[in-house]
Amino acid sequence: MAVIDGGPQVRLRNWFEHPYDDAISAARTCYSSRVIDPSEITERQRARIGPLTFEGGHHTVYQHATFEFALSGVSRQLVWSLLHGFPFYNTEQQSQRYVKLDEVRAHVPPALGGEARRVYLGAIETAWQGYRELAERLLPRTRAILSDLWRLPQRASRSFGQGIEREAEKKAIETARYAIPIACHTAMVYTVSGIVLHRLRRMAAACDCPDEALAVVGRMVAEVERIDPDFFRRVGEPPLAREEVLERRVPAPPGSAERFARDFDASLGERRSRLVDYSPRAPRVVADAVRSVLGRPDLPDGEALALVLDPARNPYRLDTLNVSTHSPLMRALQHAHYTFRKKLSHTADSQDQRHRMVPGSRPLLSRTVPREVDVVEPALIAEDRAARAVFREISEALFAARSRLLELGSPPELALYVLPNAVAVRFEESGSLLHLLHKWTMRTCMNAQREIFEASMEELAQVAEVHPELARHVGPPCAVRSGLVRPRCTEGSHFCGIPVWRSFPEVERRI
Repeated sequence: MAVIDGGPQVRLRNWFEHPYDDAISAARTCYSSRVIDPSEITERQRARIGPLTFEGGHHTVYQHATFEFALSGVSRQLVWSLLHGFPFYNTEQQSQRYVKLDEVRAHVPPALGGEARRVYLGAIETAWQGYRELAERLLPRTRAILSDLWRLPQRASRSFGQGIEREAEKKAIETARYAIPIACHTAMVYTVSGIVLHRLRRMAAACDCPDEALAVVGRMVAEVERIDPDFFRRVGEPPLAREEVLERRVPAPPGSAERFARDFDASLGERRSRLVDYSPRAPRVVADAVRSVLGRPDLPDGEALALVLDPARNPYRLDTLNVSTHSPLMRALQHAHYTFRKKLSHTADSQDQRHRMVPGSRPLLSRTVPREVDVVEPALIAEDRAARAVFREISEALFAARSRLLELGSPPELALYVLPNAVAVRFEESGSLLHLLHKWTMRTCMNAQREIFEASMEELAQVAEVHPELARHVGPPCAVRSGLVRPRCTEGSHFCGIPVWRSFPEVERRI
């Protein structure tokens, strides 16, 4: 079983034909009585207007052109640390929840050689062996749970039984993936605007995998230069060198990672996510904002809040399309704000961070992961003694490999790659009620990844304690839509099999 790494593959799939001229024409339109076309741009304007707008900070003109890339052979760590580490992108990524990882495909840092390379490759292979064993061990358990939930013994349909088998395998690999290292390859369609690509080029070294980031972003830039050399030649700032990155200038005393993890966990208590700050007058402020939008100073607080939160009064809440930011009334929910302190696995947070309007200050793992095993154990594994033993053995082996790599002088960010998806990530996350409402609607669904589901349920319960009037109508789509519109469940054939709407938030999650 050999590790496959052909290096990153970057291909520009779709693009603007003349992105630099498009930016200049947009800038000219600001001072014109009509819309200027890119075909009208002159060489003099390219030389003068481009640098003038860029150096003056008028960067929105470079946002019109977008670039759609096909990326493959990049690590999960790169995606989490850089490509998904900020709000302004769009991506569709290969899912480890639903795609079985049959081949050992992972990023292998070119800088590793000799014994360090042997340790690294051995750790990757060990993790994949553990993944396969966990998937096999968990399959009977996931099959039994789904059979019970879907009442398979009472159903005569053969196709229904086949559906159980497919879903059971998905649930098994969804949990087994916690053993896969964060070096694991992934593939995606990744789209950014021109100004975001300029920023990625500038800041690639500021993440926790600078070598891989510089290589991948460098290839993205080269793809754009191939179709329009002017876009980076005429404007822009060079990539920061590693020694110029602010985060690398702050020293980390010995033992600081261990102390950080210990103190953080103590502050959480038994929770995955703890409410640490919020807008104390949020209900009244939101009600005032509703009155201001409608010009109705006579509206009582309860009536004002019902107009934005109660799905019986607000039909936008019943849409599957999230239109909240386009509703003048619902934008009143922007004024209620909440901050949570959270601990999730790397693999769960990779999904959690996709809620880009609820941003988090993710840590530099090279500075915050302690030497001893520090993982989040999935519930399905914790409930099975044999699976738990396998998971523990893999986790210990991967953390030992990381320690050995550090002893051999490997940079901390390279040693990180061998850590499992289960490695713990600790951070703060904030959002307005407007965007948390969407997140909790999606992530209190039984089909949501279990860690995020449990964290979302904890968050919703804590907000209900301080602001019950704002949390009253929050829950998964089936609970929000119940009694008002059909179908209740928006998941179609992926319905979880549980009538959650009858008792939410009092629900039991078994898988």
